[in-house]
Amino acid sequence: MSSPSFREKQLNFTRVREAYASKEKTVVKTLEGLSVSREKLRIYLRAFKTEKVVEVWAKNVSDPAFVLVKKFPICEISGTIGPKRRSGDLQVPEGFYHISGLNPYSKYYLSMEINYPNASDSIRGVRGRLGNLIFIHGECESSGCIAITNEKISELYIYCIEAYNCGQEKIELTIFPSKLSDSAYSGLKTSYSKDKDKISLWADLKKSYDIFEKTKIPPVVKFLPGGTHEVN
Repeated sequence: MSSPSFREKQLNFTRVREAYASKEKTVVKTLEGLSVSREKLRIYLRAFKTEKVVEVWAKNVSDPAFVLVKKFPICEISGTIGPKRRSGDLQVPEGFYHISGLNPYSKYYLSMEINYPNASDSIRGVRGRLGNLIFIHGECESSGCIAITNEKISELYIYCIEAYNCGQEKIELTIFPSKLSDSAYSGLKTSYSKDKDKISLWADLKKSYDIFEKTKIPPVVKFLPGGTHEVN
């Protein structure tokens, strides 16, 4: 007997079955409308704090570039723009991350864990007090997480399951302070000119933003010893 698929394992959980009952047809129809096959799916996520939105981008495994699938409004997000540097600061992280796990029995209905702290956070944050357990989840309250309501997390959760089910090993997530157009980025640099930590991170995020806006291909990001990034 063949072992159960990732989707089949997730469907053992009541809330996942509920999500599929309410949102599977929407997900499949949306992908089909973009000529993306459910059986060849790869996804990439971007989150923008100021605009309060999570974007889902998708492609077939053999396609070079991603297409925009959906924008999920963020219901609640705590803190302000800028990275998370310690436990208890109520900040949502900013930077280059990936989804490190799916939780089908979350306190907030369904949740997707973000791999905070990443290598940069571990260097730039408060040693021994970095915090953890940062999620995109349901409901509408936040203590350092991104809350998008139960209805929206049901749909986003399915996109993640389907991508993993097709063999995607890592779902990348980039979290930005805002859309980093040239004018917006210039405004941030002016407003936060004395905050070297933010300015340094946002410079790397700006490179990533520009590359993806032009090519619709997420850049390759390398974490450097000083907490900065090489973005290609």
